[in-house]
Amino acid sequence: MIAILDSGVANLTSVQAALDRLGATSVITDDPKVLQRANRVILPGVGAAEAAMASLRKKGLVEAIRALTCPVLGICLGMQLLFNRSEEGAECLGLIEGDVQQLRVPSDLPLPHMGWNQLEILDATHPLLNGIKTGDFVYYVHSFAASVAATTIAQTTYGTAFTAIVAKGNFMGCQFHPERSGETGSRILKNFIELETA
Repeated sequence: MIAILDSGVANLTSVQAALDRLGATSVITDDPKVLQRANRVILPGVGAAEAAMASLRKKGLVEAIRALTCPVLGICLGMQLLFNRSEEGAECLGLIEGDVQQLRVPSDLPLPHMGWNQLEILDATHPLLNGIKTGDFVYYVHSFAASVAATTIAQTTYGTAFTAIVAKGNFMGCQFHPERSGETGSRILKNFIELETA
């Protein structure tokens, strides 16, 4: 069972619809006990990190997320919340080293970064990237991102390179929206569903 975490700041139905298309059973929840029983957890998010973290704290979910040992996938803002801090003014979950900052782009590039852009694969051995190659397109809507670091397994360039996909242990994240990224996004979600667990 896949738990889609209702952080209070997410478009949950599009993620659930994408999982339905893959034949995966999922439940939308903000119950820490349901999270503990899940064999996969997806943390979607849109909007500002500060509001998202406030919602997670209010729902008593921060420690529940930190304690998860099953595969966890953050999407867009959900991925950013896995890091230590956000320049939006939030202390985040601290599960992956690094900070999230506003994209530094030339003045002729608009923010938010919105639309299709290409992946550059940095670690083709990671199972989340099975069947994914450099040049594949994914769909973005964001103004903030994490810098490329040791935990980056794929990057995208928009004015500057940033982390497109991050992975550290059982915690992973996509800065783009896999549920809106066509065949490439569906393949990444399928890979997440099929990850082997201990």
